[in-house]
Amino acid sequence: MNRIEQAKRHPISYEKPAPDFFEGALMGNGGLGAVVTTRPDAIVIHFGHNNVWDIRIAENNQEKIGTFQDVFEQLKQIPQDLDTFRENEWYREYCDMTAENYSKPYPRPMPCGSLLLGYDRRKAEVLGHKIHIHNGLCEVYFKLEAGEEATLQLFIEPEADRMWMQLVSPEGAVGGLFDRVKLIPDPDTPKELPLAQLAVEAEQSQLSFRQTLPWAPEGNKRDVKDKAFRLDVRVAEDIEAMDTKGGVQAKLLQTAPFLACVELTEGLDAAVAAGLQELEVPAEQGVAAAFAACENNWTSYWNCSGVSLGDEFLEQIWYWNLYFYHCSVKPEATCPGLFANWSYRSIGSEWHGDYHMNYNTQQPFWLAFSSNHVDKHLAYVNMVDHILPVSRKWASEYYGMRGAYYPHSAYPVEMNIMPYPVPHWGWEVCETPWTVQSLWWHYLYTMDRDFLANRAFVPIKEAVLFLTDYMRRPDTHGEAWGDDRYHIFPTVVPELYELTPGFKKNYDCLVDLTLTKFVFHAFKEACETLGIEQQEEELLGSVQEILSKFPEYATAESQRGTVFVSVPGEDAEVVYNTPNGIMTIFPGEEHGLHSTGEAYQTALNSYLNHRNEGGNELVFYHLAGARMGHLDLEKFKRQISYCLLPNGTCTDRVLLSGGRYSDTLSFDFMRRVGIWFENFALPVVINECLLQSYNGILRLFPNWPGEQDAEFATLRAVGAFLVSASFSGGEVQWVEIESEAGAELRFYNPWEHGAVCKQASGDVTVYEDIVHLSTSPGERIRLVKANAQVAAS
Repeated sequence: MNRIEQAKRHPISYEKPAPDFFEGALMGNGGLGAVVTTRPDAIVIHFGHNNVWDIRIAENNQEKIGTFQDVFEQLKQIPQDLDTFRENEWYREYCDMTAENYSKPYPRPMPCGSLLLGYDRRKAEVLGHKIHIHNGLCEVYFKLEAGEEATLQLFIEPEADRMWMQLVSPEGAVGGLFDRVKLIPDPDTPKELPLAQLAVEAEQSQLSFRQTLPWAPEGNKRDVKDKAFRLDVRVAEDIEAMDTKGGVQAKLLQTAPFLACVELTEGLDAAVAAGLQELEVPAEQGVAAAFAACENNWTSYWNCSGVSLGDEFLEQIWYWNLYFYHCSVKPEATCPGLFANWSYRSIGSEWHGDYHMNYNTQQPFWLAFSSNHVDKHLAYVNMVDHILPVSRKWASEYYGMRGAYYPHSAYPVEMNIMPYPVPHWGWEVCETPWTVQSLWWHYLYTMDRDFLANRAFVPIKEAVLFLTDYMRRPDTHGEAWGDDRYHIFPTVVPELYELTPGFKKNYDCLVDLTLTKFVFHAFKEACETLGIEQQEEELLGSVQEILSKFPEYATAESQRGTVFVSVPGEDAEVVYNTPNGIMTIFPGEEHGLHSTGEAYQTALNSYLNHRNEGGNELVFYHLAGARMGHLDLEKFKRQISYCLLPNGTCTDRVLLSGGRYSDTLSFDFMRRVGIWFENFALPVVINECLLQSYNGILRLFPNWPGEQDAEFATLRAVGAFLVSASFSGGEVQWVEIESEAGAELRFYNPWEHGAVCKQASGDVTVYEDIVHLSTSPGERIRLVKANAQVAAS
């Protein structure tokens, strides 16, 4: 498979003007992001950056928050016959107080301004644009008044926050199209921030603006923690300053072919230069050198993995979303929040655009492992490091417990307390194990012992310390429970019931239990791998004691039989927002195609019976379906189409009223909230249809239709295996496996009559249902059908 050619087959095209933010071409280098919109009279490029935030933070009322035990005891006194705790005046006032800080409009991603290139629409007409995802080049197409054609080519350097652009025709570089250039600070810049500093340097053909981002909430005080950014553009032609209104602009005198360079600089206020920061003079040679670096970067990216699918639409979705993913994530930049590095005006500011640890922040990184882009996950690992101190402090000062209680909501700015300590969100216990889960996956998919020891173990252990302390409190076990179990209590079902009087729906939530079990087992295996069982003997003992007396999962009877429910006593017909009833399939990884009998059937019933209102389903729910071998790919494709935006990304759209959503709600209300970064994980669903390894055993094409061909190259599997395989005529044709770490290879035999395993040590034919093979680091193994081998000989 030629992976670059495969990517080249899937450009993202738009065949008319794209003036709206959600129509424009998305570009980026993982730090810098750009949305190229095309008006009938101008090209307007909106810039953002994962590192650039309004860093102000409100942390009022710290002395009023109290402790978990204080609040818990107070809630116990509230009558159980109320419908909700909010009917109690004390609780209403407490929630208002603890929500006050989050009600501020900051912190949030800070849009970095826009570049406008104006032209006379009597002389030119914009026809549309195309992103060549294989090399990161965006082209905007024009028809000129004399009938000629011209193309504006744009690309972003991979290692520098610079965008280059040039206007070309079939004859080469040209000019004469654009007549003005303008830099526009974001129109919704908070008024309390210092005014942007605008400048035109006619001699250097350069425009710039600089924006200070104060640390102080008032916005008018200076501090050494202040940050800043500046946006500069330099063109190859001569310019003449024009009247400044809503930005800084200049007339283009059209003295040379159009070439331009735009650069974003960000960092501490003291480090971002004021005044002229002279950019490189745009020249064809410089543009060519920069584009060569851009092409090389994209070539390296696409060479990590590839697919060739009989289903053109799914192949397109795989490549498009991996393109967006590379544009929006890199470990050298801040971990993206809800909307990544694209923002404009209020777009990207909903819910602060921050980190939500009950799936939103984690979901984009589910893609990193099987797609063989594990380096991208380091951005998430860095985020965990960032929130660990405040998580430890919250566990100690609020809960009076060891370890770390990871937050429901967090910011990539300096924090002293939890941003959103409102109990009906802040008491979601699942977020602590969920936050560290992917650190264990990182080890499993790479077998990188140094990563486990130096990056993963401490955050995982901190989660386990908290969970064991929390589950062994007097309130969580004993005679009052009528059993000998250790319960998770109190807790909150994600996105559903809040806290309920009498805590009727606030114990042993399915997601809490399955993720706690996951992280307990991960901790045990990590200790064994690192050889520190004796050092961690006490904590391992607590883990084992709890696991031996772990609560059962709640079930209910539905129209499809017995199903798991999110909390004991729940009705099987409840409408969820997050897929609470299928958490044991994913992310819990307890149930799947490896399951048998009653366990498999209950999990499958839960998947088939699930009702979701549409906020958080597109990747999450269908991933579980693939894990069960029961994903309807045609229905999955239709839902993707339902959620597609004009720019090729997928938003979240409402699917069902009757839960939190009423019949009069616009089912499209989320379309204009922002580009849904989390849905870039769509390729992981396709990967799981082609290859599964979550239980340490490779399973090939577990959810792929027999009548369609498929091939994949170097998808990553648990055990640090890079797997390639082909499927045609209803069966696997061949498999190639590279063992990076020399781990034992286990796979479900894809052929009923045996497989020939071709290794350096010789060929061996295996007939077992589950095959076990020893491997060496760097070894390559090829599998072919046994009877095909015999026939060939």
